[in-house]
Order: sequence, then structure tokens, then C-alpha cells
Amino acid sequence: MRVAKTDTGIILFLCVVLLTMPLISCMRDKDNDTYINFILIMADDLGYGDLSCYGNKKFQTPNLDRLAKEGMLFTNYHSNGTVCSPTRAALLTGRYQQKSGIEAVVNSGSYRHTGLPLTEITMAELFKRKGYTTGITGKWHLGYDTLFNPLNQGFDYFAGYISGNIDYLSHVDQAGYFDWWIGKDTVDEPGYSTDLITQHSIEFIKTNQHKPFFLYIAHEAPHYPYQGRGDRHDRIPGKKAPHLGSRMDRGNAYREMVMALDEGIGNVIKTVKDLGLDKNTLVFFCSDNGANREGSNGRLRGFKGQLFEGGTRVPAIAWFPGLIPPSSLNNDPVISMDLLPTFLSVAEIQAPDDLIFDGIDVSQGIFFGDPGPERILFWRFKNSRSVMHNSWKLLIQDNDTMVFNLEEDPEEKHNLFDQNPEIRNQLLEKLISWEKEMNLYDLITR
Repeated sequence: MRVAKTDTGIILFLCVVLLTMPLISCMRDKDNDTYINFILIMADDLGYGDLSCYGNKKFQTPNLDRLAKEGMLFTNYHSNGTVCSPTRAALLTGRYQQKSGIEAVVNSGSYRHTGLPLTEITMAELFKRKGYTTGITGKWHLGYDTLFNPLNQGFDYFAGYISGNIDYLSHVDQAGYFDWWIGKDTVDEPGYSTDLITQHSIEFIKTNQHKPFFLYIAHEAPHYPYQGRGDRHDRIPGKKAPHLGSRMDRGNAYREMVMALDEGIGNVIKTVKDLGLDKNTLVFFCSDNGANREGSNGRLRGFKGQLFEGGTRVPAIAWFPGLIPPSSLNNDPVISMDLLPTFLSVAEIQAPDDLIFDGIDVSQGIFFGDPGPERILFWRFKNSRSVMHNSWKLLIQDNDTMVFNLEEDPEEKHNLFDQNPEIRNQLLEKLISWEKEMNLYDLITR
């Protein structure tokens, strides 16, 4: 996609008038070679109620609040998974994570030998084919072996870690391995992981400011271990340590971690503005799943690892000054795997004909406020599975089957299993059909 240098108000007016034309036609000047850059920011275990723009009263997140005020805040955005790896697989492939074999966490023990198959076509590969420079900073968690390194998955640049979490200061993972990489080599780079991720992100933007780029910033915060900038490290190579961290006041540590995350994102956005890239850069912020009990999912029921709304409905913000209306809300169901087809649409990149996405292009809703289509979404994790069709949701957890009307009851307090047998049976039939399809794949299901 290219951006016209004419007045943004005129652009928006023309876009509204010419809705039947492709999105690119509204946002491009044929004589302008300024391409759209993409910055995708993902927090780790950040809950629906963890930001002040989502109602958090315990601490403030001014930079993310400003991003929402200048852009679009999503009220019905969901992660594909209820834990880390599955969401990341779906995000990068635009497909249900089961299709790439990653339904659960790629852990450092029993699944250290595997990862996201190299046969999968990732978001980075599709951007790279179009001439974009691609980078990832922060958490990978889609394969420990160097075979699955991001540089083998379409990324030109990688600075971060490959495991599920690291000590924020010593950079040692849960299994006792040192885990901080530049490319395919480990590097002893001192610093607080949140700050290092920010620094490498800013360096990447500055280095590539004069050409199209796609940057995936995969933050560690606020995933455990619970450590602030001033804490000591808890892990050393080759030795087990408390995986949550030794700090006892976890609530304050969590607050410090979210505020450091917010500060880092603010510095990235300031860099984009200072370099004059804000008029041709789409920024999308989200979380990989809901918060655990240290964080806040607002009034939503459940936590990370569960298929209640608190496990999958997460904060999300889209920002593109002049093209996304400020202080706008998006109430449509959107999910992680939608971002790949959406970004491709905005960038005017054609996916291979044989690459079929499960996610959909939601750019019309982001830029023009068009209502999204009727859709059915599915989740599965361990002994739980769920299906959502419009406002109705069926959830099977162990031996309990529940039906909720999320429009009337987003907190999932009232099980309508007995009151709506027709809807229940329709949802159950759809879920059974989807499960049969997903069972065709070899899965990591720990």
C-alpha cells in the first residue's frame, strides 16, 4: 500500500465515497513511492483489564492510552490460544494453530526438538517476498532448535529469546539455559529484557526508515518471573530457580513490569513520529492470551489457560494517524489469525493461491467502521473446547457443557444450557465438525 501526501481529511472523504473500490485505491497516490510499514506489538499474558484505557484503576498506562485515543480500541478481540505458542503460530500463519501442529506450549523439555514447521508460510515470508525488510525483537517460542530460528522463518533480523520466558536480568530460561540471541547466536547483552527489546526495536526502525519494513515486537512483559528493573536476577545457567521469581510483592512487580512495557511502547511510537513515519506506519498492539491471577481480566471470567472470556479476550489497539479515526471503537469479533490477511490487504500483497487462511481481512472495519461479517470461531486447549457464533458461545470444560449469550452476559455468569436447546445443538454440531477437521493434524497437546 502507498500513502498519498494530500490532506488526510480529503483522503478519508474519498474513501467513504469510494467504498466499492479496493482499500488500496483510497489510500495511495500513484506518483508516491511511500509504502506502508507495519509494527506488530504483542504483550505476553496481558489481561483485558490490565491497561488504564480498559478500566484499570491500580496503575496508569499513558502511552497505550494515547495510542488508543489516537486510534482504535477493540472490545471483542480474542487470542487464538489461551497460552503462548498456539497464539503465535496462528498469528504468523493466519490459520488455526492446530494446522501447524501447535495446540499447546512448545516447552523446553518434551518438545525441545520441534517447532513451527518450515513448510508453514509465515507473515514475515510473505512480506519479505514483497521487498519488505522483516524483523522480530523479543519472544519467539515457536522452536528451540536453531532449525526453527526466526531467520529460517522469513525474518531478516532477530534479537530476543526463543523460550517461553527468561529471567529479565540474567536472560536464563526455565530449564537453566542462557537464552538471549542476535540472529542464530547467543549474545551476553546486559540489560532488563523489556528495555533491550525496546532498544533493538528502535534500532531496527532507524536502520530501515527509508525502505518498507515489517517489525514484530514480541514483549516478555508481564509474563513471569516477576521482576522489576531494580530487582536482582533469580536464575543462573544450569541451575533451577523459582520460576515465578523470588520477589514476594508480586502485585507491585507486575505493576512495574506493565509500566515498563508501556514506557517502551511509548518510546517506539515516539521514534516513529520523530522520523516522520507516523503517516505511513500501521501499528497494531495486542496480547497473546489473558492474564493469570497476578493480572487483571477486568470483569471477565477466567484466566490464562482457560477458555472462558478471561483467557482469550484481550486488549488490542490499532493506530494509523489520519487513516484510523481517533478514539474509535471496534466491537466486532476479531482474532489473532485475522492480522495476517488484514495486513496483506493493507500492503496490497497477494498470498499464494494455494494458501488458504482461516482468519479474515478486517481492514474495512478498522479504516471505515464497516460491521464485520457473521462468523464462527473455535478454540481448544487440553480438555476444553469452545465455539462462538455471533454473541452465542458454547463451552465444554471437562464434563460440563455451558452456553452463554456474550452480548447480554459477557461475564459468563448465566449458563443457558437448558433454556436454548436449539442454539446449543447448532453450536455443538459446528464444534464437532471443526474438531474432526483439526484431528487430522499431528499436535503438540501438552
